[in-house]
Amino acid sequence: MKKTFIVLLSLVIFLALIFTKIPLTLVIIGVVASFIGTLAGGGGLITLPAMMLVGIPIQTSIATNKFSSGIAALSSVFYLIHHRELHLTAMLKNIAIAIIGGICGALLTASMSEAVMNGIACILLLFALLITLKKTDWTIHTEDQQSLTIKGLLQPFLIAAYDGGFGPGSSTFSILYYIRNHASYIKAVQLTRVLIFGSCTGAFLVFYQTGFIQWHYAIAMAVGSIIGSQLGLIVLPKVPLKIAKRLLIGIMSLLLIQVMIKIL
Repeated sequence: MKKTFIVLLSLVIFLALIFTKIPLTLVIIGVVASFIGTLAGGGGLITLPAMMLVGIPIQTSIATNKFSSGIAALSSVFYLIHHRELHLTAMLKNIAIAIIGGICGALLTASMSEAVMNGIACILLLFALLITLKKTDWTIHTEDQQSLTIKGLLQPFLIAAYDGGFGPGSSTFSILYYIRNHASYIKAVQLTRVLIFGSCTGAFLVFYQTGFIQWHYAIAMAVGSIIGSQLGLIVLPKVPLKIAKRLLIGIMSLLLIQVMIKIL
C-alpha cells in the first residue's frame, strides 16, 4: 500500500514538474525541510534562509512557507485518517484551536517588530531545550487526553499563534507540549502535524490578503513539502527514541544559534 502511494505521488510530482515548470530547487528544499520538520520541527530553519538565498523576498518567503507547510500538514492529516492513527474528535479539536491561533498570530505580527519576535523565540527555545534535556521518559502513552480546561486549550492556542505569526521552532514546541502531556513521541508528532495544519491555514488566510503569495513558488514548495511530510510519517515509527531526542536537541540548538545571531 505504501509503495503504491509513493509511486502515485511520484507520478503526480513528475507531471507537475513538466506541465507547470515549477522550480525544482524549491521542491528539493521543501522535501528536506518538511522531512526534518515532521520528525523534530525546525523546518523553517531550512526553508526561509534557503528561499532568501535563491532571491525570494522575505515577505513572499514567509507567505510561501505558510502555504507549503499547511498543504504538507493537510497531507499528513489524510495519512493519519487513512491509517486510523488519531481519533477524528482529537483532530477537529486541535484544528479548530490552531486556526484561531494562526489567524491571531498572523494579525499580531503586523504590529510587532521582527526584533521583538526574535527575542520571544530565543526565550522559548532556551526554555524548551532545558525541558528536553531534563525529561528522560519519552515512552509514556495515553490516548489523546488533551484537556478541555482553559490551560489545556491555551497552550496549543499560543503555539499556533506563534506559528501563524513567526514560526521558528513551533513544531518543536508542539512536540514537547504533547510529550509533557503524557503522549508518546510518535503520538506527539502526529498531533503536531494536525496543529500545524490549523495554524498555517489560519495564517495563510491573513497572508493571502497581503498579496505576497507567488503561486509558482508556493506550488513548488508545497509539492516538496508533501513528499517530505509523507516520508517523515512513514519513517516515524522506525526512529529510535534516543535518536529522536538527539534530533530535537540538535534542531533547537541550531534554531537558538540562528535567532541569537539575528538578535546580535
